[in-house]
Order: sequence, then structure tokens, then C-alpha cells
Amino acid sequence: MAEQAQYEELVRQFSAFGAVKREMGRILPSDCPAGSAAVLTLLGRHGEMRMSRLAELLSVDMSVTSRHVTHLAERGWIQRSPDPADKRSRILHLTPAGEAQLDELSERTTRLLAERLSDWSDDDVGRLIQLMARLRASFDDCRAAPPRPPVRPPALPEAEQRTAPTTRTPASAT
Repeated sequence: MAEQAQYEELVRQFSAFGAVKREMGRILPSDCPAGSAAVLTLLGRHGEMRMSRLAELLSVDMSVTSRHVTHLAERGWIQRSPDPADKRSRILHLTPAGEAQLDELSERTTRLLAERLSDWSDDDVGRLIQLMARLRASFDDCRAAPPRPPVRPPALPEAEQRTAPTTRTPASAT
């Protein structure tokens, strides 16, 4: 397991990573903010889906998801169709214009990464991808896993229990 100082440095690096995200956001077209780009990306990767599933994948509230969807629908990049299984729900899918917008976003981000990482070896880029995927999976696992019970210290051997100091609970605490 890593040392405390390593985790502290990791926190500093995560904070500094905001600059990378901001620069990637600056290359987006003015009519396609980061939230909209995320929706297009998820629809491109996962295909059509209900808005509730989209909100889950974005890890945001339905109201935030609804604003992004409205923004994209107004630009003709996505279409909302009735869900055949539940007429109250809508299925979201990319339109041809949305697919074209997604292609442009992909080209812009790929070009930026290629420029910034031009002095990295293919192995370094591959290792970064592998480690970022592993990090993301660790957080996905944490969100899905039930809370862990508190860790109890191992029991002392019987001989040490007789010599170990006892702690008393003050009467006022009982």
C-alpha cells in the first residue's frame, strides 16, 4: 500500500489536473459546452438510452441532464423519441448532425492530446491509459460496493490480554 505522502501528492496532482480539463474545454465549440460534449460522447459510445440512464452515466441529477438534453435537441444533435415500452419515457439518440458534431469533438480532442503528448512514447501513453482506466474502475467499484465494516484490531494472545492495560468507560458515558 502506498505511503501517506504519496496519497497527498496524488491529491495535489488531481487538483492540478483541473488545468488539463480547462484547456480541453477551451477547444470545444462555443455552442457545445463540456456537459453537452459529455452527453454526445455517452450517446455515441453506448447508443440510444433513456434520460434516467444518461443521468446515471453522467453522475448528475435529472434536472441537469434535462438541461443538457434540451440544449442538444435545440441544435438538432439528438432526438427524443417515445419509448415503446413506456410511452411516458423518451429514448435519446444521436441524429446525423449529432454524429457529425461528435466526430468534430473527437478530432479536436485527439489533435490536442497528440500535440501535448508528442514527446511521450507509445508505451507511456499506453501506460497512462491503463492506469487511468484502473483508477476509474476503482472508483466505480467503490460506488457499487456495499460499505465495508470497520476494521477491528487483531485480538491479543491470551497471555498478553492479562497484562494489557484495561480502559474503563466513565460512568457518565454509559
